[in-house]
Amino acid sequence: MKRVTGLGGLFFKSDDPEKLYDWYEKHLGIARVQGAVTFNWCDADEPTRSGMTVWAIFPRDSKYFDPSRAGFMMNFRVADLDGLLEKLQEKGVEIDSHREDSDYGRFAWIMDPDGNRIELWEPPSPVKPTKKSAKKTTSGANRKSSKKPKAKKKRH
Repeated sequence: MKRVTGLGGLFFKSDDPEKLYDWYEKHLGIARVQGAVTFNWCDADEPTRSGMTVWAIFPRDSKYFDPSRAGFMMNFRVADLDGLLEKLQEKGVEIDSHREDSDYGRFAWIMDPDGNRIELWEPPSPVKPTKKSAKKTTSGANRKSSKKPKAKKKRH
């Protein structure tokens, strides 16, 4: 079973997220869309499938990373969230009982041995076009075999 398929996101805390977002945009050209930055890419194994990596800054007092005391949290994309959680539980890994299902996929959280909270994300399955919808497509730019996922909203 393939466990982690890639980096889904990197989140960190700041005393002044707005000021820091402005700095990154001004100096590095990293601009937010709907509250976070998304880096879009194509899957190396399946080039017709697109994906994204999210980069977001949270307020210093955000509880979203709890119980971790770290000022960051990594999000890893996984192919089979339930299967991975089962394997991790068998190995004694600390798993948060909270789960989240949304239009952006399925989420769960674990803790590493240093006490860092890690978010696991199973993106939604790609939507394949039906024969009927494929016939309606006229431009090659619109002909895709998977639906691009929506940008993840910043969750606190």
